[in-house]
Amino acid sequence: MSENPMRALRVEKVTVNIGVGEAGEKLVKAQKVLEMVTGQKSVQTISKTVNRDLGIRVGMPLGCKVTLRGEAAEAFLVRALSIRENKVYSYSFDKEGNMSFGISDYTDFDGMKYDPEIGIFGMDVNVVIRRVGGCRVERRALLSRRIPKEHRVQRDEAIEFVKNKFKVEVVQ
Repeated sequence: MSENPMRALRVEKVTVNIGVGEAGEKLVKAQKVLEMVTGQKSVQTISKTVNRDLGIRVGMPLGCKVTLRGEAAEAFLVRALSIRENKVYSYSFDKEGNMSFGISDYTDFDGMKYDPEIGIFGMDVNVVIRRVGGCRVERRALLSRRIPKEHRVQRDEAIEFVKNKFKVEVVQ
């Protein structure tokens, strides 16, 4: 008996984020870096809370992000993992099977050169791994329900998927 094709795993989306903590020139440079690295226009991330110590107000732009889906997401993920020498720590995976890791400098990507006007920017890469079928139940407008426990992606399944698909070594 063969495996159910609707239970197969896939990369749903890859989100690349740069947090700068303030609006202005630094944020514009971060957006330029994201556009150079991903090839897509970035969106500003906005503060939802107040932190008086850091001078943050609600609605204040704090960073920028790009969301990649489909083939563009997988191609970017291959490039990002090659910078990490195809090694990811096991603590990079959460219990829902999502993976997150950081890249310390954008110049590590192929074809990127250091620009003194921009400076050095690191970024966070977040990967959402889902099953091929059945996840719309949670997001639909009518009769939305929770995903059953047996259909959710487990941490161990996500680690195996990343190992097999992207030839990544998961380090303890």
